[in-house]
Amino acid sequence: MAASLRFSGLKTPPTYSFPKQTTSLQCHSASPTLLSFAAFRPSNSSILRNISLRRCCESRVFRVCCQGGNVDVIQRNEFEAASSGEAENQLTCVMKFGGSSVASAERMREVADLILSFPNERPVIVLSAMGKTTNKLLLAGEKAVSCGVTNVDAIEELNFIKDLHHRTADELGVERSIVDGHLEVLEQLLKGIAMMKELTLRTKDYLVSFGECMSTRIFAAYLNKIGVKARQYDAFEIGFITTDDFTNADILEATYPAVAKRLNDDWISDPAIPIVTGFLGKGWRSSAITTLGRGGSDLTATTIGKALGLREIQVWKDVDGVLTCDPNIYQHAEPVPYLTFEEAAELAYFGAQVLHPQSMRPAREGDIPVRVKNSYNPNAPGTLITRNRDMSKAVLTSIVLKRNVTMLDIVSTRMLGQFGFLAKVFSIFEDLGISVDVVATSEVSTSLTLDPSKLWSRELIQQASVRFRSSCFD
Repeated sequence: MAASLRFSGLKTPPTYSFPKQTTSLQCHSASPTLLSFAAFRPSNSSILRNISLRRCCESRVFRVCCQGGNVDVIQRNEFEAASSGEAENQLTCVMKFGGSSVASAERMREVADLILSFPNERPVIVLSAMGKTTNKLLLAGEKAVSCGVTNVDAIEELNFIKDLHHRTADELGVERSIVDGHLEVLEQLLKGIAMMKELTLRTKDYLVSFGECMSTRIFAAYLNKIGVKARQYDAFEIGFITTDDFTNADILEATYPAVAKRLNDDWISDPAIPIVTGFLGKGWRSSAITTLGRGGSDLTATTIGKALGLREIQVWKDVDGVLTCDPNIYQHAEPVPYLTFEEAAELAYFGAQVLHPQSMRPAREGDIPVRVKNSYNPNAPGTLITRNRDMSKAVLTSIVLKRNVTMLDIVSTRMLGQFGFLAKVFSIFEDLGISVDVVATSEVSTSLTLDPSKLWSRELIQQASVRFRSSCFD
């Protein structure tokens, strides 16, 4: 005899819809291994026709309960529920805090309170070094070159860094041992610099990395102390792969899958707020620590945002967003409420200090909004950076100033009507590794500026001048 098959509270795929009333089906086989049945809507369409129970359970995720002659099919969608649960518990955003935001124990407490004021967020935290630590490390390295090995202990900047991090750990109630190992290695590094009487770019990057490594360890320890589970990460250990351009490295594409795998795997196996060092990476050839240039923590944040496909990237600064001009020059500067990725990238490239020049690229590629906020004034709306914005009332967005720019003028009447002149000029710059910033041309002259963030010397400019004469004007 055919058993009665009754659907109770069945959840169907989005493309189909059963009527709300109970649907009766006829079971044509009582075999526990293969039970074929068909379900019909009171319309012309039909689904699940002649599908084995085993396949039905796999593809539709139903559970079939047989009790006597009755077979009840009830909702079973463990995979969907698990996926939904995972989605609800996935990391949601990046929160990046600059050096001034974590400059002291008090500021770290405020940042922790700020993070916890968003209970619905599951953020990745990116931190810079504490306060002026990066500058102090560079000064310590420069002094070590000439002070002699026996005098390294007396370097003022080294003692300042030790005192700052020990005092911060004490005030936050975490163990000094969290940073003691790094401070010991830092002192040994400075002695090595003193012995070699040289501070190479590679060593300089390693030197400044101690700032982020210590600030993130202190902050992660404090969060764990107050009952917020956190885990510290060094960016160069979780997949931030860069070029070997020390002091100004670029992030490579291999970074995105590597970072996503590490952070996602750790989060799934043991959820804890990731505390990641900003500004740092690892050279793909040298495997040495590299840095991303000044403000590189912004690039770290947007890279993580793209890698994980997060909802938003928050960059917390000490100003109320991207401003209409430099507040140090004009004190009545106002925040710009909305920007496009292109506008933000241009402003950053031409001198705006709020963002790293390259930081917009990952956000634009991932189409992830970037919100610039003030950690000292979290209620201020800040600046929202997206792909598009209303341009109907846009006249002038912001004014920026770029200092220490070198301009070259190339003047020759032979330029007039000559094919490939600029190609020759830029080929020479490429060969010499000189980065060009802005170009303006006329009939008989070309004026261009050199990017001050890139390394070049007067000797290189002289070499370029000689090659211009021989290649372009002969």
